[in-house]
Amino acid sequence: MIIIAERINGMFKDVKQAIADKDKKVVQDLAKKQTEAGASYLDVNVGTASADQEGTMQWLVETIQETCSTPLCLDSQKPNVIAAGLKSVKAGAAVMLNSTPLNKKSDEQVLDKYIEMAEQAGPKASIIALTMDKNGVPQDIDTRVAIAAEIVQKAMEKGFDTQRLFIDPIILPVKVPGAQVQPGNIMAAMDQIRYLADPAPHMTIGLSNLSQGATERSLINRTFLAMAVSHGLDSAIIDVLDEKLMNVLATAELLMNKQIYSDSYLRAYSPANK
Repeated sequence: MIIIAERINGMFKDVKQAIADKDKKVVQDLAKKQTEAGASYLDVNVGTASADQEGTMQWLVETIQETCSTPLCLDSQKPNVIAAGLKSVKAGAAVMLNSTPLNKKSDEQVLDKYIEMAEQAGPKASIIALTMDKNGVPQDIDTRVAIAAEIVQKAMEKGFDTQRLFIDPIILPVKVPGAQVQPGNIMAAMDQIRYLADPAPHMTIGLSNLSQGATERSLINRTFLAMAVSHGLDSAIIDVLDEKLMNVLATAELLMNKQIYSDSYLRAYSPANK
């Protein structure tokens, strides 16, 4: 599983305050803790913490890289913010660009821009693309798959390796009226998306979106993560500091025959033992 750690995000109060105060320690501590907990990538999202999103993205990237070599996932739907962050990413480093829809009313070519930036960043750069277009977030299975197919087609036309492409079918908060059907729709869409290309694109989700506003957040997240792994999910933006969640992930991968069983498998899968 390609694990993208979610906590360096200006939507969280501690990170928002750290950005306002230019307090490197808060950001660097989060980078270290998430790396130690098993993060493959660290998501970096300015959120609403600063009016100067470009400058703040650069500051976050530089701050993290001072203390941590974990690859970064630059998270913004604004190409200029991604481009600003890329200027500060160390040359040749793996990096993920998150996230672009197929298109937007304000920018029909937004996906092309992300692909171009990824190509310029080098062969270790990948993209997270949302099954979303200028009409918004689809609510049904077929539209999600159709948008994913267009994303894959565009990537292939531009010679962009589909193994560097991550499709995000966009999970919605289960507490929202009418949204309880969406987790099932997501898994049904993933069942089809994995056959859109050979090699198949990766599939990822922003897991915490599922439980926004719910009481049993961790339980809801853990349960759906295990279910989604059985439908081909091989990446997720998650709270790596949630030990129970990480244990469920290890167990789900074990039961899907992606890991070797031992009685001490949880200890074996611990980042400290890798």
